Amino acid sequence: EPFRQAAKLLSTMPGISDVSANVVVAEIGIDMSRFPTPGHLLSWACLCPRNDESAGKRRSTRLRRGGVWLKTTLVQAAWAAIKVKGSYLQAQFQRLRARRGTKKAIVAVAASMLTAAWHMLRDGTEWQDLGAAHFDRADMTKTANRLIRRLQQIGYKVEAIPA
Repeated sequence: EPFRQAAKLLSTMPGISDVSANVVVAEIGIDMSRFPTPGHLLSWACLCPRNDESAGKRRSTRLRRGGVWLKTTLVQAAWAAIKVKGSYLQAQFQRLRARRGTKKAIVAVAASMLTAAWHMLRDGTEWQDLGAAHFDRADMTKTANRLIRRLQQIGYKVEAIPA
């Protein structure tokens, strides 16, 4: 019964179907005390990039091999999650895809989903979407300056007056 409840809890997250929730619960379990932080879980699931540096040169940042079932299921769920309009995961994917590329962005969304799953299983809470405007709210002045710069680049003269 506790496993069913945990799977039901995880299926509230967008992109996570009943089957995906069962796979996640089967792979990581429901006891999150074995992972002190979400970072430990991400590392165990091989969803964090390598930090391979030697003599100041950054080498491979490929993902490690491992966590075959969990990683595959989460990446597949991430593809489904980014289809939800106006969601935090879609906004995160769009931001990262522009800078890092599609594959790195989808792995980052999968890692965010696993981090959220860690919190959900540890606290017993349901998914709470931060919304697509979360990144704009995080630093409004930075967003305003970026948009002003973009308008100036395409030939507009702009004066910003805060409301």
